[in-house]
Amino acid sequence: MTGASPITVLIVDDHPVVRDGLTAMLSAEPDIRLVGEAGTGAEAIAMIEALRPSTVVVDLLLPDMGGAEIIRRVCSQSSDTGFVVLTSVAGDEEIYRALEAGARGYLFKDMARKELIQAIRAVHRGQRYIPAQVGSKIAENLPRTDLSSRELEVLQLVAVGMRNKEIAYELGITEATVNTHMKHILEKLHASDRTQAVTTALHRGVIRL
Repeated sequence: MTGASPITVLIVDDHPVVRDGLTAMLSAEPDIRLVGEAGTGAEAIAMIEALRPSTVVVDLLLPDMGGAEIIRRVCSQSSDTGFVVLTSVAGDEEIYRALEAGARGYLFKDMARKELIQAIRAVHRGQRYIPAQVGSKIAENLPRTDLSSRELEVLQLVAVGMRNKEIAYELGITEATVNTHMKHILEKLHASDRTQAVTTALHRGVIRL
């Protein structure tokens, strides 16, 4: 590593204790230089624009916007920044969304310290870093649910306890249309009833409460 430019890293997580732990971990690596910390999505985007870090370590659960949205916004403007997701979110749809947004690495927070260091270095080199634990999470739920945007709206309202008639009024559609959407939702999620559909969707990260 002698003579090479350091890997500049920005940490994005809304928990100060997590940021402190990551700072201590990364500061021990001679080829990595921490350039900043952010606790919200808005702070992260502003700091990325100002500091131009080579790699961003980001959680998906932030108070103002999802980590995948940060990744999508930044990557739509520039491909210079590599993103490593470090999160407790393990739903396969959450993983898909982050990777489709432009993340090159995806780690769970209970993974070993060395995994994060390896991921940062790999992403800095322009490579992907998807550990077997993450890959198996994706594979166990293939094919994807592929719910339409309207079906997602209906399912989200089912999850908060609305009946079909109430959903129809809320979305400005007929109750028969809601019934059709529910039929397709149950089929796509391989669910036998509304409760199972909501439980499956929450577990896989298709929707959130």
